Amino acid sequence: MTPTIKDVARQAKTSKSTVSRFLNGIPVNKKTEEAIIKAIEELNYHPNMNARRLVMDKTQEIGIIVDDISNRFYSPILKGIGEVLDANGYSAVYYTWNKSKRRETDFLRLLYEEQVDGLIYVSFARRDQADVEQMREAPFPVVLFGDNAGVDDIHTVDVDNFSGIVELVHYLYRIGHRHIAYIAGPDDIGATKYRSAGYVSAMESLGLAMNPDWICTSDWSNQGGYTAMKKLLQSRGFTAVIASNDESALGAMTCLQEQGYSIPRDFSVVGFDDIDIAQWIFPALTTVRQPFEQMGQTAAQFLLDCIDKKPMDSNRRRLLKPELIIRNSSSNPN
Repeated sequence: MTPTIKDVARQAKTSKSTVSRFLNGIPVNKKTEEAIIKAIEELNYHPNMNARRLVMDKTQEIGIIVDDISNRFYSPILKGIGEVLDANGYSAVYYTWNKSKRRETDFLRLLYEEQVDGLIYVSFARRDQADVEQMREAPFPVVLFGDNAGVDDIHTVDVDNFSGIVELVHYLYRIGHRHIAYIAGPDDIGATKYRSAGYVSAMESLGLAMNPDWICTSDWSNQGGYTAMKKLLQSRGFTAVIASNDESALGAMTCLQEQGYSIPRDFSVVGFDDIDIAQWIFPALTTVRQPFEQMGQTAAQFLLDCIDKKPMDSNRRRLLKPELIIRNSSSNPN
């Protein structure tokens, strides 16, 4: 026979209600707690989760919607989410989707069908405003990771892409650069618009000229950065290049080195993300580091606060600051 909560209570010499409180995370007497734990281990007791869900009116499961499970940036994000959920007695259920065949809003059914207690959408893609508004209107806890399509009254967690680029421009200015080129990202990525806006804002605030020939677009790949740098070299006058992600920065550096230029003697190159290889290439890449694990933790805690209906401030968009990492790919141009 499968052991029941009554069996645990009998062996621990306590009441069924006390065992129930312990299983639901409510503190009990230390001696009683030890007796319950010992009884659970000896009986190999496993709670009836279906019955527990009926009593608590919760599934204790959170749906994590990921658009590309192979994206290496997602690993620390998902680790951070998992740590917070596990510490609070929740399990994560992962779902992947193909955006050419499905929409993010399709997964709202998981909430309406009471399969999960909340959803965290993990994606770097640029979102459609109508989809975000539909997710905002759902009468269930939803947190977006990344782009909010300008809908500020939905719970969102992201890195502060705007200030990250602003910090790079100001850093290059401090070490003597006045002519700074920029390699932008693809339009279908949510961060692109914020990073490009950061470049424009910082350049204007410092009174620096923005030559249209010094601005190129890439697909954020190594090849994209290489191609963009090749195009930039057709113009002259700039002394530094901000690549809006590290992959394109590495491609830009390869292009410069193949053309016989020395980094940072001839050109300073900086990136954004701080991917693992950034510190191991030559010269090591100056960049801004995204706090991916912390972002995942923040998103999970944000969602649990929503589920528990805890008081929260009116700002529903939480932006974490990136960290400037200075290495050898940047120096004074003189």
